[in-house]
Amino acid sequence: MSNLLIFGLGYTAKRIAAAMRGRGWDVSATGSEGDIDFADPEAVKVALDNATHVLSSVPPDRKSGLDPVLETYGRSFGEAWYGYLSSTGVYGDQQGAWVDESSPTGTGRRNARSDADALWVKLGARVFRLPGIYGPGRSALERVQEGKARRIDIPDQVFSRVHVDDIASGVVAALTGDAPAGAYNLGDDLPASGNAVTEHACQLLGIEPPPLQTLEEANLSEMALGFYSENRRVANGKAKRVLGWTPKYATYFEGLAALL
Repeated sequence: MSNLLIFGLGYTAKRIAAAMRGRGWDVSATGSEGDIDFADPEAVKVALDNATHVLSSVPPDRKSGLDPVLETYGRSFGEAWYGYLSSTGVYGDQQGAWVDESSPTGTGRRNARSDADALWVKLGARVFRLPGIYGPGRSALERVQEGKARRIDIPDQVFSRVHVDDIASGVVAALTGDAPAGAYNLGDDLPASGNAVTEHACQLLGIEPPPLQTLEEANLSEMALGFYSENRRVANGKAKRVLGWTPKYATYFEGLAALL
């Protein structure tokens, strides 16, 4: 029987866990909603010994910049299938150009994530590079309804995004299809500006869009400013070819309509 151990049972990993349990897999996980305490080395090592597949969704530590899973338990890894949920932030700012898995990494603001990504690739893992994630309870629809949506006047700024269920289906395809080790971009087919997504969400809800603001007027956090400093389009062709993956929500139009 296949046994999946997930490090970090968060928003996205819970979808993956549910999908694999639905296929009859035994799934255990660390995290506040998991069944294993990450800080219990004996329990984690037993789970690692029993696991046929291991997936980490744990980001680098903000203070040290180190990957907690690799730092704490990397020496206990055996002959299992390994996967890691990374970020397309590893590609840095590309001034709106397309990037794929052969594009250089490590030039952006997320150096710790790039370092962790490279370590997992070196380990022989399947590394899933994810753009902006949206889904139930976490989308432009909620931001508009809560009065938190913004439109910021940055001409030509675009980014990619992906529905959480499409991440799950991509990872499931890799888990069940004996995918080769390496990186895979899981993003939708239509990179677009944040303003376009906000405006469409407003149209769906029958609400006037918020006014355009400059970056200074928006008074963004340091993290948000870093996000708006990068501009790229993420190609998903490798995941489609190698994993046989097709996003159910190919653009934000289908994704937001389904959430509505």
